[in-house]
Amino acid sequence: PFFMDLRQPELLLNNTISLYLTTEPGVRVGIWHTVPGSRGAEARGKDQRWYEEALADTHPVIIYLHGNGGTRRVPVSAAAGPGPRAAASHRVQFLKAMGAADFHILALDYRGYGDSSGHPTESGFPTDVLALYDWAKARSGNSSILFWGHSLGTGIATNVARKLQEDRGVQVDAVVLESPYTNIREAAAHIPITKIYRQFPGFEYLILDSLALGNMFFHSDENVKVLACPLLILHAEDDAVLPPHLGRKLFETARSAYKDKTKVKFITFPEKLGLGHDYISFNPELPTLVKDFLNIK
Repeated sequence: PFFMDLRQPELLLNNTISLYLTTEPGVRVGIWHTVPGSRGAEARGKDQRWYEEALADTHPVIIYLHGNGGTRRVPVSAAAGPGPRAAASHRVQFLKAMGAADFHILALDYRGYGDSSGHPTESGFPTDVLALYDWAKARSGNSSILFWGHSLGTGIATNVARKLQEDRGVQVDAVVLESPYTNIREAAAHIPITKIYRQFPGFEYLILDSLALGNMFFHSDENVKVLACPLLILHAEDDAVLPPHLGRKLFETARSAYKDKTKVKFITFPEKLGLGHDYISFNPELPTLVKDFLNIK
């Protein structure tokens, strides 16, 4: 996006600083770090070193993995919605709500997004997220770290959680999937933009098979079968982008595979709330629902 300085999160958010992390040679990603609201007064005027040291304060840390469009901020024009939602993006609202609930949040722009360098690829995204995970882990002491993915970011979250478990034998403390899908092929078959093409011969070959040819899979339905960490799935009943039956299907897949069924939970939000695909973060009950699932007071 033009005319947007992602180095100044303070124009939209309190208790937030911008930083940059080199994830591999030639790739540097931009990150916003929001500290818990209870430390808001203390955070004023502090530098990056203070924010890094604050990660060890025992408050849980969310690594937030955003959706396909925009940046870690999202231009205001892309966040249009009824009432106050038009004045702030759902990503900024997420940082405000979960920050006020006393979480640290590390929101990154993947390679090729925002002011991050590089080119977006499914294989490159985990490198960025794992580098941030390692960076946070080295500074957070015994604090819990969880991956929170929204939309496209849900596939990235499960990819990284699985990679962490299989390659290192390490479980992330929890995964939260907001408005998820089962895999990118099934998602593409349901998103509204493909609706007019579904009736034509060759739709699967031209549209769906091309994703595989481009090495885009995001197999959350396969990933959750091997995870063992707490897994929370959130979906609005009026999600017109990724219908809630995809979230339920993912939940059923995970629940069938998990030995401890109590570690998997599916929460739906009634259509009357009007939360759709992007606005679950505007539900005032969200922080409490998440804390209850994670057994955080």
